[in-house]
Parts: sequence; structure tokens; C-alpha cells
Amino acid sequence: MARTNIDWHGLSLGALRVVSGILLIQHGLQKIVGFPAPKPAPIDLNTLIGWSGPIELVGGLLMILGLFTRPVAFILSGFMAAAYFIAHAPKGLYPLLNGGELAALYCFVFLYLSVAGSGSFALDRRR
Repeated sequence: MARTNIDWHGLSLGALRVVSGILLIQHGLQKIVGFPAPKPAPIDLNTLIGWSGPIELVGGLLMILGLFTRPVAFILSGFMAAAYFIAHAPKGLYPLLNGGELAALYCFVFLYLSVAGSGSFALDRRR
């Protein structure tokens, strides 16, 4: 019986990338088009939160596709760190209490992806 070598590391890394992109893109879609949840308020594109919608939408899409994964993930990691320290940290020390646990987790997931790469089933592998 032939034994197949399955690249579990590449598959799990690819799954982490795709799922993170799907979750992030929802935040961008909400801010820009009001889907899957209504817009929280009218958003001015000249503000930090106004820029966050397009960054989340484009960054999430590129993560799903696995295109330019390392640089995009690095930018998203920094963006999530900035979001945490600007919007959440002033509300308190603990992420659970200041509402910043998701931003902190995204920050480190994207930092990991910026170092580890795109994993399996990514367009980066075709470039």
C-alpha cells in the first residue's frame, strides 16, 4: 500500500489564513455596505475607523486568496495593534474588559502569517 505524505502544516496554515480572512472581511463589509450586520453609524472616510473598513475588506480578501500574504499580513498585524492601542487599551488594562481581545488575537495571528507564509492552496504559490 502506497503511503501518501500529507502536508498537515501547509494545510493548517492555509486554513488559518482563509478563516482569518473570512472573519476579517466581515468587519470591512459591515462598515462599508452594512452586511452582514447594519453599519454602526455613518462613517467618515477621513477618520481612522473610516479607513478601517477598506483595509479590512481588501486585506481580508487578499488573505482568503493567499495573495501577497506576508506583506499584507504584516500590515494587518500593525493595523490591529494600532486598533487595540487606540480604541481599546484606553478603556482598561484587560482585553476581556476593554473589548480588545479580538484585535489582539488578530494582531498575533497576522504577525504569525507574515512570518510563516501562506500555507497550502494560496495564489502566492503560483507566483
